[in-house]
Amino acid sequence: MSKHCTHVNQIQTVTPSATGCEECLAMGDRWVHLRECLICGHIGCCDSSKNKHATKHFQTTGHPIVRSFEPGEDWRWCYIDNTFI
Repeated sequence: MSKHCTHVNQIQTVTPSATGCEECLAMGDRWVHLRECLICGHIGCCDSSKNKHATKHFQTTGHPIVRSFEPGEDWRWCYIDNTFI
């Protein structure tokens, strides 16, 4: 049986906070892929990036759902339910 996300009601219409990972841009660092928080619009780097800023944003804010911010990708992930939406 597939798992369902219980947090989709928290998704907002957001504006991306940056064109790249906010924290990496500020530190002059690089990232592998980008994720957008669907609660506030924060752009952070993925867990394949050394800084893992998208996950750190979730850990700090509790905002559970991100989407890929990569061109051509259209998926969402819930950190709490550990599942794709």
